[in-house]
Amino acid sequence: MASLLEQLPKIVADGKREAERIMERLESSYRIGLQTRELVIPSRDSNWQDMFAKAQKASHDLNPTNMNRLIYGDNLLAMAALLAGNEQMPSLRGKVDLIYIDPPFDSKADYRTKINFPGCDVEQKPTAIEQFAYSDTWVNGTASYLEMMVPKFILMREMLSPKGSVYVHLDYHVSHYAKIILDDIYGQDNLVNEIVWQRKAAQAWSSDRFGITNDYLLFYSKTGDHIFNPNYSKNDPDTKKYILERFVNDDGDGRLYMKSPLINPQPRPTLRYEFMGVLPPPNGWLYSKVRMQSLYDKNELVMPKKVGGRIYRKIFLDEYKGQMIQNIWTDIPIVNPMAKERVDYDTQKPEKLLERIVNTSTQEGSIVADFFSGSGTTAAVAERLNRQWVACDLGKPSCMIARKRLIDQDAKPFLYQHVGDYQVEMARSTMGRKFRTGDLAEIVLGLFGALPLPAEENPNRNMGRVSHTKTLVLADSPNKITGLTTLKRAIEIRDNLMGGWDKIVVLGWNFDSNIGHDIQALNQGDRLEVLVIPPDLLDRLKKKGDKLKAEEVRFSSLQYVKLKPVIRQKENGKEGLTVEIDNYVLLSPDALNLDEANRQKLQKVINKDPMALIEYWSVDPDYDGQLFRSVWQDYRGNTENDDDRYRVVTVARLTDLPPKTGPRRVCVRVVDVFGFEAEAIAEVA
Repeated sequence: MASLLEQLPKIVADGKREAERIMERLESSYRIGLQTRELVIPSRDSNWQDMFAKAQKASHDLNPTNMNRLIYGDNLLAMAALLAGNEQMPSLRGKVDLIYIDPPFDSKADYRTKINFPGCDVEQKPTAIEQFAYSDTWVNGTASYLEMMVPKFILMREMLSPKGSVYVHLDYHVSHYAKIILDDIYGQDNLVNEIVWQRKAAQAWSSDRFGITNDYLLFYSKTGDHIFNPNYSKNDPDTKKYILERFVNDDGDGRLYMKSPLINPQPRPTLRYEFMGVLPPPNGWLYSKVRMQSLYDKNELVMPKKVGGRIYRKIFLDEYKGQMIQNIWTDIPIVNPMAKERVDYDTQKPEKLLERIVNTSTQEGSIVADFFSGSGTTAAVAERLNRQWVACDLGKPSCMIARKRLIDQDAKPFLYQHVGDYQVEMARSTMGRKFRTGDLAEIVLGLFGALPLPAEENPNRNMGRVSHTKTLVLADSPNKITGLTTLKRAIEIRDNLMGGWDKIVVLGWNFDSNIGHDIQALNQGDRLEVLVIPPDLLDRLKKKGDKLKAEEVRFSSLQYVKLKPVIRQKENGKEGLTVEIDNYVLLSPDALNLDEANRQKLQKVINKDPMALIEYWSVDPDYDGQLFRSVWQDYRGNTENDDDRYRVVTVARLTDLPPKTGPRRVCVRVVDVFGFEAEAIAEVA
């Protein structure tokens, strides 16, 4: 087998071809889009002030063109959508000043998720999607990792502005291979720095090697003409020692200063002049005669006390910025377990690290992007430093953490988006460019255990039957929303298809937000069943193909949320709403990647305290059926309203709403601890 070094030319060539295909599609009629799931106006529930009223009064810019974006989905597809743009949101090609990415690189990391409940913890194994996103243990190891990264490096370069830079954060496993690839894509001359970040002072003792305490950041510019704002440090031990040794002079006014030579490092004949009777150094003075006179007038020069002596400039300690930061960073430790910024995310990076990067390579108003956003540190820092930002991650837990983190810091309104047609794109990636939805439907039916119906009764190849029963199965398309229309059609097929059928099962990928209410309203009992196709099925097919067995795939029931009657009141010429969750039903625990012991623990929580499953919920008091405008939020960890870290409040009180004639359409969205979403809509007279 060829060595990894021998494989690199092919890896780069294949990655470039894939990037070219993506770029070609940006110009075609079919473009990948982003679906806005939520317009988040940060306004967390609080016991000390009316956050909703505050949000209403604030002069927020709600123009989507100018809004920051948190995106859930595959970052390659997200980048393609951002490059394509649309009528509401122009393309980001050539507009991003900084891209920072911290892609996965620790092959030994344990990516299981521990979920805390009152009285117990449940440990969830990663889904196939998350395994691909967060570890580099692929079939071909590092080669597969690099194959995954090459087209992303290329699309990122397309997004950078002429003054833009990219920072790629890696460790010793792959940094040297990535550097070769980045040299090829960005140009060897555009490598600005290889930065060594000492993230911890010491490692556990080892008898056979030195401790590994650092990561690497490969810093490239797009054109060589990049934004660069030097950073300075006054607090590291070396600078403190430097200050004690150098700032020892005092004019008698209490201001300490050090003496700095005024010798030009290069020969400058134009700066060879006599100043105040003092002859110039061989190369000339550091400044012009006008500047020298200005410094003298402000008492910022130390004049010689004898003939032949030098002139020095006074560098005052109270004006001293510190030593300019070099490419070895030893002054930023990892996030302390007790730190306020800690969000209990394994790969969380310290805010000071991102502050340095953002301050160095952007200006106020610059666009900053992070396509492996993890816990959302880049977005949080960019928000605080008044930069625009785009953050993307394939892990739902990371997007939930980032959303809560931004709400916690009272960020400006931002969009929470999904990659449109994600399952269709994954199907094309899995099954090739000749993919047809009928091909996928046949595979789904087979994994469910259904036999396809004859072609004359099944032209779309999406209908099957369960052997030795009178049960039909309909596999819906991944580029469709399964809703009331689909359910009515399924019932009609069940009742009219020749042969006589007792039941129909509908298998869907994406569901209308009102699907739970529609199922209840149809009142079909056990003659209609709606199940969820595992969201990571296509990733598993890509890995296992024909070897994926039916018993490995679990089709689960829908989760749903039930509300108590919403109370609408008039209050001093305005309106108020009281919205209360009555119950939350999680989809079957069998759909989750749990071992038997953890599945039993979860079942006890479901039976005893289903509300403890809710991670986040939000309210739109005037839902238009298209864009969910979240103007009230509560979530686990928000202890402003109570002291319970593991539960949300179940009652939302919204006050000072503008009065409205006619009914209000109130929408509630719930996200549980596993990342599943459910909605409930109430028409309130």
